[in-house]
Amino acid sequence: MTALPLDRLTPVPLADMLAEAPLMTRTDRKYVLTRQSCALWLGALPATTRILDINGTRDPGYESVYFDTDDLLTFRLAVQQRRRRLKLRTRSYVDSHDTFLEAKTRQGDDTTVKERVDYAWESRSRLTAGGRSYAAEALAAVGQAPSRAAELGITLTTRYRRSTLLPAPGVRVTLDQGLTCSLPDGRTVAWPDVVIVETKTDGAASPIDRSLWHAGHRPTAISKYATGLAALRPELPHNRWARLLRDRLNSPVTPRTVEDLPCAAV
Repeated sequence: MTALPLDRLTPVPLADMLAEAPLMTRTDRKYVLTRQSCALWLGALPATTRILDINGTRDPGYESVYFDTDDLLTFRLAVQQRRRRLKLRTRSYVDSHDTFLEAKTRQGDDTTVKERVDYAWESRSRLTAGGRSYAAEALAAVGQAPSRAAELGITLTTRYRRSTLLPAPGVRVTLDQGLTCSLPDGRTVAWPDVVIVETKTDGAASPIDRSLWHAGHRPTAISKYATGLAALRPELPHNRWARLLRDRLNSPVTPRTVEDLPCAAV
């Protein structure tokens, strides 16, 4: 398997990265690359590019546990490309056990806002009373009934290793590799040869985006949550990700539309 050339990059500590590029409100652009094409692109980056290094680790493990209603409210918001939509998850840093409860919202201007609160590692796979209160506020913020927080349960768990690059002030790039997605019943899909590259800026496309375009890569609509569910539950509507699953992730699917989803309208 092709190794990513990360050792040549200059390390940057977490405090410096957060000071230079916090980007909790940002514009995200995602690209799906093979490990080989990602290695070639990384090899052409400027030598001044820095990489987050935490205690000698440049690709720490991440785990995200996603919560949704039985009728998949937040999944349907993504399928229907609603202007205001939400993902609710716990985000855990596996090496340190640091855990947060996160509400990631998409606003009408395509701006992504991520808010989070500290959470207990041992509670990462469930919503506590405080977690449901937080979820209720997040639902209300996107125009949904806060009472629906009582219905939330685990729908998907993702695991991967992430490297974070700081190529320029105000720009952050993440490289997610070794992605696996699992349902609560244990069914799992894995994409070992895929690297999801995500650029995070305050709005305008960065020189890093332009370098990806020059190398022949274009932004791709991919959500780990929605794409993972679509791959593992083919009965769900997934026209938005059908080509990606078939052509880039080698997951054969039959296109289905939102009308195929056996649940009430949003």
